[in-house]
Amino acid sequence: MKLPASFYNMVSYVGATIAGVSFLLILFMMILTSIVSDMGSYMGIIIFMILPAILVFGLLLIPFGMWLQVKKAKRTHKTLIESRFILDLNKKQHRNASVIFLIGTVIFLLFTAVGSYELYHYSESVEFCGTICHEVMKPEYVAYQNSPHAKVTCAQCHIGSGAGWFVKSKISGLYQVYAVLTNNVPRPIPTPIANLRPARETCEQCHWPQKFYENSLRSEKYYLTDEANTEWEMQMRMKIGPSHSAQGQTEGIHWHINPNVKIEYISTDEKREVIPWVRYINQATGDTIIYQDQYEPLEEGAADSLALRTMDCMDCHNRPSHNYQTPTKFINHQMAAGTINADLPEIKRLTMELLAGEFTHTDSALKTIETTVWNFYMENYPDVFTEKEQSIKEAVLGIQNAFAVNIFPEMNAKWDAYPSHIGHMEFNGCFRCHNDQHSADNGKIISKDCNLCHSIMSQGTGETLDVARFDASLEFKHPVDIDEAWKESLCSDCHRYMY
Repeated sequence: MKLPASFYNMVSYVGATIAGVSFLLILFMMILTSIVSDMGSYMGIIIFMILPAILVFGLLLIPFGMWLQVKKAKRTHKTLIESRFILDLNKKQHRNASVIFLIGTVIFLLFTAVGSYELYHYSESVEFCGTICHEVMKPEYVAYQNSPHAKVTCAQCHIGSGAGWFVKSKISGLYQVYAVLTNNVPRPIPTPIANLRPARETCEQCHWPQKFYENSLRSEKYYLTDEANTEWEMQMRMKIGPSHSAQGQTEGIHWHINPNVKIEYISTDEKREVIPWVRYINQATGDTIIYQDQYEPLEEGAADSLALRTMDCMDCHNRPSHNYQTPTKFINHQMAAGTINADLPEIKRLTMELLAGEFTHTDSALKTIETTVWNFYMENYPDVFTEKEQSIKEAVLGIQNAFAVNIFPEMNAKWDAYPSHIGHMEFNGCFRCHNDQHSADNGKIISKDCNLCHSIMSQGTGETLDVARFDASLEFKHPVDIDEAWKESLCSDCHRYMY
């Protein structure tokens, strides 16, 4: 097949070879991925990013080589082609080149459209977000897989629908790629995420505020750090919404995002754990109340220089998919599930002390857990060590598995690096505002009363379980006798790290 004389040069030959081989490899790999389901996380990058880039590079080499050939012919005064572009279909070379160009263009555009579509979906996939940057994204990816949102894709929450935020995410992603390649990623990755898309445009596409639930029943099971790992149960009626769903958001926890109410606040730290200033606005009447922390108020004029934030879902649900649980929580869960045998003496206390330590690598941490537990029972409970060897082995495995999905030493990612603002046990959460310290000029305070958000229906051990009447609630009773200290201090003072 004859082509224009300028095509016959080494650069154009190389370009055509590169383009042809790349095209065939793309076809082969697309067919292969349709047959084999699991081809690894990098296959998508190879098919939709690397090979297409090589293909385009090869195609560009062809006209570049032809241009060089023309320049060389002019310089050596050889007759090759005329200086201006002439398309003469009466010439066989021109017809062949035109046919190849037209057919190649149609095929290229078709595969470009398909490839762009597939690239878009691949770059939005959980696999792409979670596994490409192995070490950097491992904590977020693992925590996500063990969250209630494990079936919701990363892009649905972080980007949402629409081209605008898609473009923004890809632009910000360029710096993230640079940071990974240059090993300039902060450990742990700081939160909250700057310029996050408003929750009403992402979360509320599924969690429709007008259809939030009414009160719900919640059961908790705790194990104390005594020798017997005493089991302590609690059942609470959570006042998520009103007593009846028809009442909407007129009361309950979700009152904070009632469309008729606007809550604004100023935080003095990056993680939004310290909130000295709160403003309540009644959207219907315009009534406004400003509350300030009477012990640590904002300095005069400081409000003008600090960011004012309107409260939304993310101010409480700040770790909806990447929640790193505290040791006391995930060990209680393992013991309640039977993965860690509660009959092993002091297993709860031992585990809490063990996990309070600092680890630099996951492998060494898992080994430390194994040797520490075995040595403890061998030295302190030789009878248990002999008679319950299988239980100890299962307990070690249970602790290791729970550690591996909640603590990531390589990225310094764990519970205390990422405070959760739900509740008030391990972090201040609700108590950031509801602490009896925020008061207004009219004397009103933001109350710390437990019954605002929940009522205790039952609490205690199996033998001494206290149960409330149907229309009443119990006053909280601390499992360990600490007198009235639980009223004077915050739960997180103890529960954040140890118990």
